[in-house]
Amino acid sequence: MASQPPQHSSKQRLALAICDFLNTSASDGTLTADDKESVDVAVSCIAESFKVDPADAAAVRAAVGKQSLLQIYSVYDKLKAGGDAAAAASSSSSSSAGADGAPATSEPEAGQRKEAESLKSKGNAAMAQKDYPAAIDLYTQALRLHPSNAVFLSNRAAAHSAAKDHAAARLDAEAAVAIDPAYTKAWSRLGLARFALGDARGAMEAYEQGIRHEGNGGSDAMKKGYETAKRRVDETQTDDESLARGAAATGVGAGGLPDFGAGAGGMPDLSSIMSNPMFANMAQNLMSNPDLMSNLMGNPRLRDMANQFTSGGGMPDFSSLLSDPNIADMARNMMGGAGPGAPSGAPGDNNNNNNNSNSQP
Repeated sequence: MASQPPQHSSKQRLALAICDFLNTSASDGTLTADDKESVDVAVSCIAESFKVDPADAAAVRAAVGKQSLLQIYSVYDKLKAGGDAAAAASSSSSSSAGADGAPATSEPEAGQRKEAESLKSKGNAAMAQKDYPAAIDLYTQALRLHPSNAVFLSNRAAAHSAAKDHAAARLDAEAAVAIDPAYTKAWSRLGLARFALGDARGAMEAYEQGIRHEGNGGSDAMKKGYETAKRRVDETQTDDESLARGAAATGVGAGGLPDFGAGAGGMPDLSSIMSNPMFANMAQNLMSNPDLMSNLMGNPRLRDMANQFTSGGGMPDFSSLLSDPNIADMARNMMGGAGPGAPSGAPGDNNNNNNNSNSQP
């Protein structure tokens, strides 16, 4: 069984990331052979000072994560350049100096660009074969050669989404739009990732940006994503308003559930419960869904409650019972509620792989 990488502090992980950057720069041609000895000494000093081992591949992977230090800095550099653009607009000479002052590592040499494009094409082929882990790895290799390439980041976001890692997809898509806001596929993939994570409003905003950058009212796919996200936002708002009205009319407890403990002494008023439309809906869903009934009876707290009741232990404390988030969630489902996620037909779901065909840019 493989050993787990040691736990490092944030500063130690940063030290490992710096060592990884220096070692990569020494091996990928960024630095000359004459500089390698100096880099080796620097890496050794950093490792000794921070008590880390740059030769431990697992520890380096854990420290660096999905994006290298160079990729992270490239995104920061692009964002900073965008923020400085307004101040520099009054001086064309200042703008030129800013462009000339960009880090040399942000734009790879011709050979590296060619290799990165080849890796991207292989990633596209892996996507077509639905081999998402391979696609993610190939796009990551391409990004090591060209960290500030918005297309590579956007493609990897699509691969993460296809692999259901929507949090990673959101990070890549956000980095892509920060680098190149005009690359509209990145906005579409950001919208999909946010929608899948339950952020319908954020998804709507991403699709809106995509439509704006596409021009001419946006593509059908982008407009469909926007409308789907907007519909979810409107539904959520309507549900909240209905819940508030229902709470005032029928007596609803925390979390939108019937207030079972509203009777005297905290005991439920059974006649009120049976006449409550929310309870009637709950009972109907329970009777028509055997799986829901099975999950309900499999909950240990509910089993204990039933045993207590049948053995003469008195009425259960419903308010305490509903403080259990698992039981509260089951109750909401029985009342017809639905949680966030990426259902089938989520915005962008149908054109995700098409955007990664070998013919894409």
